[in-house]
Amino acid sequence: MAAFAVAVECGVDGLELDIHLSRDGVPVVIHDETLDRTTAGHGRVRGKSWSQLRRLDAGNWFSGAFAGESIPALEEVLKTFGGRVRLNLEIKAFAAGVAVLELLQRYPHAESVVSSFDCRLLERLRATDASLPIAVLFAAGNWRHAVRRAVGLRSVAFHPEAVLVGRPMIAVCRQAQLPVHAWTVDDPVTAKSLLRAGVNGLFSNHPLALRDLTLPASS
Repeated sequence: MAAFAVAVECGVDGLELDIHLSRDGVPVVIHDETLDRTTAGHGRVRGKSWSQLRRLDAGNWFSGAFAGESIPALEEVLKTFGGRVRLNLEIKAFAAGVAVLELLQRYPHAESVVSSFDCRLLERLRATDASLPIAVLFAAGNWRHAVRRAVGLRSVAFHPEAVLVGRPMIAVCRQAQLPVHAWTVDDPVTAKSLLRAGVNGLFSNHPLALRDLTLPASS
């Protein structure tokens, strides 16, 4: 939550976060499926109840200044930031996706998009909610095939890894009226190159470094 607050202060227009379920079905915000790397806990997220997860220190691994920072429930993020910035919710399991859909119904003011690398998962979520804003993540394989899948899912955006983005990809997506948001871009030089090529948005760990990025008037 501290990182999200700083990002919003930096002027971002969206937050990207990963969702996993606790053992008792609570959607929680944590990147890894396991607790070992970024918390004081051990084992799989889904192996712990929400009451156990919320007591873990999830800040000290990054810096002692954030000791005591806890794993937030998705609902806490929706309450705090919903309606202020767009929320990009990455889902890795169908059960987590269903829980997210149920929670989003209680926060209609929250502008959100559900993204995943798993197109089959997104297809199942689309069948559950025809109006769900969906984005396809892409990191390997045939990008043309991935774009076709994204179009077939009526996706609101295509999210490729930055190193895979090229002008042909951007041209195909533009023709399909599919915005391209590249990840993860922390270098201003790379960011400017991608924006010149026609990328519509960027995911970054360091939004402050990119906040004042400008392009030549001819771009």
